[in-house]
Amino acid sequence: MILRTLDRWLTMVAFIALVFVSFEARSQEAAEVLEDDIPEAMRESVEHAVALVKPALVRIMLVSTRYNEGRELKYEASGSGVIISKEGYVITNHHVAGNATRLVCTLTTKKDVEAELVGTDPMTDISILKLVPDEPREFPFASFGDSSAMQVGDSVLAMGSPMALSQSATLGIVSNTELVVPRMLGQSSFTLEGEDVGALVRWIGHDAAIYSGNSGGPLVNMKGEIIGINEVRMSLGGAIPGNLAKEVAAELIQNGEVKRSWLGITVQPLLRHGEIKEGVLVGGVIGGSPAEKAGLKTGDIIQRLGDAAVEVRFDEQLPLFNQIAADLIIGQPAEVGVLREGQEITLTVTPERRQKVLPHEEEFKQWGVTARDLSFVLAKQMKRDSTNGIVVTSVRPGGPAGDSKPQIQRDDVITKVKGEAVNTMQDFREITDKITEGKTAPTPVLTTFDRKTAQFVTVVEVGIKDLPKPGLEVKKAWLGVETQVITRDIAEEIGQPDLTGFRVVEVYPETPASKVDLEPGDLILEVDGMILEASAPEDYEELGALIRQYKMGTSAELTISRDRQRRKVSMELEGEPQPAREMAKYRDTDFEFTVRDICFFDKVREKWPQEQQGVIVDEVESGGWAAVGTLYAGDLILEVDRQTIQNAETFETFMETLAESKPETVVFKVFRGINTLYLEMQPKWQGADADHAKGKE
Repeated sequence: MILRTLDRWLTMVAFIALVFVSFEARSQEAAEVLEDDIPEAMRESVEHAVALVKPALVRIMLVSTRYNEGRELKYEASGSGVIISKEGYVITNHHVAGNATRLVCTLTTKKDVEAELVGTDPMTDISILKLVPDEPREFPFASFGDSSAMQVGDSVLAMGSPMALSQSATLGIVSNTELVVPRMLGQSSFTLEGEDVGALVRWIGHDAAIYSGNSGGPLVNMKGEIIGINEVRMSLGGAIPGNLAKEVAAELIQNGEVKRSWLGITVQPLLRHGEIKEGVLVGGVIGGSPAEKAGLKTGDIIQRLGDAAVEVRFDEQLPLFNQIAADLIIGQPAEVGVLREGQEITLTVTPERRQKVLPHEEEFKQWGVTARDLSFVLAKQMKRDSTNGIVVTSVRPGGPAGDSKPQIQRDDVITKVKGEAVNTMQDFREITDKITEGKTAPTPVLTTFDRKTAQFVTVVEVGIKDLPKPGLEVKKAWLGVETQVITRDIAEEIGQPDLTGFRVVEVYPETPASKVDLEPGDLILEVDGMILEASAPEDYEELGALIRQYKMGTSAELTISRDRQRRKVSMELEGEPQPAREMAKYRDTDFEFTVRDICFFDKVREKWPQEQQGVIVDEVESGGWAAVGTLYAGDLILEVDRQTIQNAETFETFMETLAESKPETVVFKVFRGINTLYLEMQPKWQGADADHAKGKE
């Protein structure tokens, strides 16, 4: 329930204002705003619980990433968390902060403190952050209670920052202590990065109101103890039990990751109408897994695993078995008591360390793809015999891979580049660096990839293309005016039904027209005695086409009508200024936006002085650092880190200098409308990738 954008909150405020209570003042004031029908004894308990936990609440503002159409897309989001140690460790959800590149936590004192990701566990949807204050300090923190002691009907508080608003609390009761995802929704109804969260988690169901942004906030008992981490809303709210969250948090703090054992089986509750009442039914055994090596088969009933007896007759019991299996000691053989076709047998299984189902994705701008390594399970799902190769997860339309013939597509597995084997992402990264090093133009590369059972080769133009050069048109003569056709309707309304030609709507400064005192409203009827016959909107090109036939520097005599008085004016024709499409451009691939030089028409339209310097933002790609930093198309960039920007050429030079120095923060001074703004951006530089080629014109 992470908040993806702050814009949505306006439509929700009226709805949520009546159902959650904001604790912005002293804890005594909190009791005063609770519903009137809460017994006085309950008020005291709530006030006490809030007073204990509120100082430890944090609102998490972050920049997170996702991958689509061959790009790493950045977006701003928010969630909740709670400090669980004086050192400043914060617990929240993986789906809030697990893929964050920038993290800032707002304390209840309203002070912002940067944070770093210590570790994350998608299988239980838990992440741990560490607050990084400017100066060493101790933080207020909340303590865990015993979530297994909670019973249906117990009062609880859901605390956090819904809709990215200030810290709040809502009151409810425990409705279910063994909440699971209904089987009718499918086994993959709640997955994170390929992991089935419900495989290990039985949520504490409660009816305390939670909303977008509450994710990661604590569920608190009346003692002011954390007994859950709010995660989902399935009609009821669902919180990860505090005992499980505490265990995962401890391992993440100590090791930065959670190590679990893996057997390679899928299990389900015993059949409803069967005679067997103890054990768990093996539904599938993955080839090459520890379970297969141990001799386990589909249809077996596991009745004992290590020292633990097994009983799974209901969906609610499945997570308990999976926890037992995950807690086996990696590499240490364990006995498995199995019932097979009525016969009891004992097998020995040696658990292996569980790998990520979906390894981390990465963007390769030189290829226009995102990709990941093949895990053992992913390779099996894709019916591959090994984990060699990298799987393409998305392709950028119009990018190098997208333009190759045959085209590389999502789920293709790249196995060779330029004759070199690609077994891992590291191989692909190193080969790409060798291909593009020192190159200013894309390099054609023979690439081998698998698509299901077929093997293809294609040629990919690896590298970042320069922006296409704008076609510089031959300068033509012009008057320096904008006009409209004198249509028949207009002619009749001004009492001159036979009038044809053009009406001046704008006179550009420092142009031939401005030098002869032409004004808006003047009517141009003839050019060098040639009557203009335009009388319909589609005739709008007649005057311009006629003037463009003249050579620059020659004169033209116009017959002008002003207030029904005709006169002739002679003007020396000049060349038309370059339009925006012909201006020099520069595309920055770190921040993902394009700028261009200022043209004559920009200065006229915006009433800028002729000596105005800077570059105009031509395009901002969604999901890039510029977009996250709220840079908009049409902004005029005046300075970057106090460096004055004159034009696209100086801007390119300075941005390349930044890419080498990789500062943590970059400040753009821009002019937008009538306002000057300072935009603070915090890019995540790509290491070696940060020095990649940039496009220019």
